[in-house]
Amino acid sequence: MDVPDPDTLFSPLIEHAIELSAQWHDGTYRKSGWRDPAFEVPQDEDIQVPVMAHLAAVASIVHRAGWDEATVAAAYLHDTIEDMNEHGQRLRRKQLRDAVGAEVARLVNQVSEQKLGDEGTMLPWRVRKEDYLNSIRTGSPEAMAISLADKIHNLWSITQSLENGEDILSVLSGDAEAQHWFYQSVLEASYHHDDPRLPPMRARLQTELDRFEAILGHKE
Repeated sequence: MDVPDPDTLFSPLIEHAIELSAQWHDGTYRKSGWRDPAFEVPQDEDIQVPVMAHLAAVASIVHRAGWDEATVAAAYLHDTIEDMNEHGQRLRRKQLRDAVGAEVARLVNQVSEQKLGDEGTMLPWRVRKEDYLNSIRTGSPEAMAISLADKIHNLWSITQSLENGEDILSVLSGDAEAQHWFYQSVLEASYHHDDPRLPPMRARLQTELDRFEAILGHKE
């Protein structure tokens, strides 16, 4: 039986990433849900899925696929630059770099959408997605792994919501056809990278695409 090196059991970098991610996304929630609560909920209150649950799921996929601690840390933080916190603030790249180092910040930057144009207005959905696809296509294999993990969990969540009768597509920026195009495009972009840890991640995203297509077919 192989005994793990005690130094590999705990990563201060990942712990810091979890802490910072939980602080930044505190009070923010996913756009849908797909499970009944496991405990009694006060009357007239809804249970929402914290964004932190998504980040932990993405980081878990990255870890289980065999990537290093910087990539796992970046997976926990992959939405910090892209998303505002509950107070409407944006985390600057320098702030992230100063907190967790240049390597983690570089990976987060590669998987972050550029949402605002030069004049500070929101860019169109398709423009943002095309720019994102170019970034992961030309970026590092590590960034590609984070993107695949993110899309695996996002698409899984969408399909779970649809199967639970939630009209999740009505609250997303792109319709069903646009969503399918984007997830398929992420999968295709991953083939620009050659790393033995990527094929299982591609296979799982393909599984989620198949599930999405099947449930859409049932709704037509």
